Amino acid sequence: MTWLWPICFSLLLGWTASGATVSGSVRLEDSRVASVRKHRDYSGVVVWLEPVHPAGTVSPQPGRARMEQKEKQFLPHVLAIQTGTAVSFPNFDPIFHSAFSNFSGQVFDLGLYAPGSSRNITFTRTGAVRIFCNIHPSMSAIIVVLKYPWFATSDGRGGFSVDGVPPGEYYLNVFHERATEQTLQALRRRITVTDANLDVPALAISETGYLEAPHKNKYGEDYPPAPGDTATYGVSRK
Repeated sequence: MTWLWPICFSLLLGWTASGATVSGSVRLEDSRVASVRKHRDYSGVVVWLEPVHPAGTVSPQPGRARMEQKEKQFLPHVLAIQTGTAVSFPNFDPIFHSAFSNFSGQVFDLGLYAPGSSRNITFTRTGAVRIFCNIHPSMSAIIVVLKYPWFATSDGRGGFSVDGVPPGEYYLNVFHERATEQTLQALRRRITVTDANLDVPALAISETGYLEAPHKNKYGEDYPPAPGDTATYGVSRK
């Protein structure tokens, strides 16, 4: 079922020649994550627009982005980019890392690389790319690769703002890593963008039904017990 949301014009913000701004907020519900339950951290939800009637072929827009490896974390944990974007993975830790993805989306393996170095990959396929470290099983991240340039990622309070949207009819879509595909599909909406900025109604995203699947290392094997952070840890013994 398609819903056409009422248009709420923001007269104070107005319109610029680069296009309108579509803004709103998300709220996470039924979560078992402490940062959500206790601190109401609603960050990391990707919101993007797809034109209902695409006008011709949209070429990838070359760009650059960065996902850092710091304190045994990928930062940011969720990164939204357009196809054609080159993402660097600098290692700011005093230990080795080995970023890879073998899930749906773009498969890649950056190999083992030293502290203070960086490696790059250009993302050419749309989809949610789940990223892990072959050395540290607790490290994970997601890069959401999108065809169109109209997207944003929610902040800690759940707010998002998509700038530069031309007038037209769009489908508004969301991605949240702890929501089921059925939940995300049900949140899809059709909106109308005019020459004025648009505020859309708040989105409530339930995490009910989400089950975190354990992942293997890049060789499809269980992670061995960590013997410490060494240059050779994570190398297959095959």
